Amino acid sequence: MKKIITTMGLAAFIFAGQAVAAEKGFEKIFDGKTLKGWNGNPKFWSVKDGAITGQTTKENPTKGNTFIIWEGKTGNFDLRLDYKIIGGNSGIQYRSFKADGPDEWRIGGYQADFEAGDTFSGICYGERFRGILSLRGKKTTLTVGDDGKLKKEVEEFAKDADIAKAIKKEDWNSYRIVARNFNLTHYINDVKTTQVVDRDRKTRRADGLLALQLHAGPPMTVQFKNIRIKELPKRARKAGNAKEGSNNKNK
Repeated sequence: MKKIITTMGLAAFIFAGQAVAAEKGFEKIFDGKTLKGWNGNPKFWSVKDGAITGQTTKENPTKGNTFIIWEGKTGNFDLRLDYKIIGGNSGIQYRSFKADGPDEWRIGGYQADFEAGDTFSGICYGERFRGILSLRGKKTTLTVGDDGKLKKEVEEFAKDADIAKAIKKEDWNSYRIVARNFNLTHYINDVKTTQVVDRDRKTRRADGLLALQLHAGPPMTVQFKNIRIKELPKRARKAGNAKEGSNNKNK
């Protein structure tokens, strides 16, 4: 019995060590108690149960999508957080920009989407920024044709239905976004959901704002906790591809 207990204790120690190693270099950007470092409309955003909480009701709707914005910026990074959504649609904006609107909390740019429904969780959406960029189970390479229109080269790496099985409804899920140069990958509960290779040099974004979305429409509640981010170095590029790393932005 002592041997079994010792073995179990060793296994737990090793697991804990691996978890710490996996998080090395990450910065917590939400203290779990206040909205320090974040800016959102206080009519909709607060801290409840240790989580950043966005909520609309029938009596208190939002006119248009509204966001709570982190004071830092995202370039090349690994972002990890937990989320829970009841009703509606939400997302995590990254490399984003302030957009025109009736207040200061309007955002556009890349979005790691998720929802209470069955279709969009895990996709890459361009909020005020080219619309749906890559669906679930797809690796999508974006280019612009001679006609100036956005073109998508799509490869399937997993079935949409299989990815959907990994996502829990009205419960906590983990979300991870890895953005390095113009290669953007999303994961939910450690399952890869989509990947974008953005070669649209005129429009793509190399850095920008991080924000969390509260969607207009029916009443909804969305929560975020355990938010941490790690800055990643840029990958070296071949001399012939120097333009690939240019800091192009579109506002």
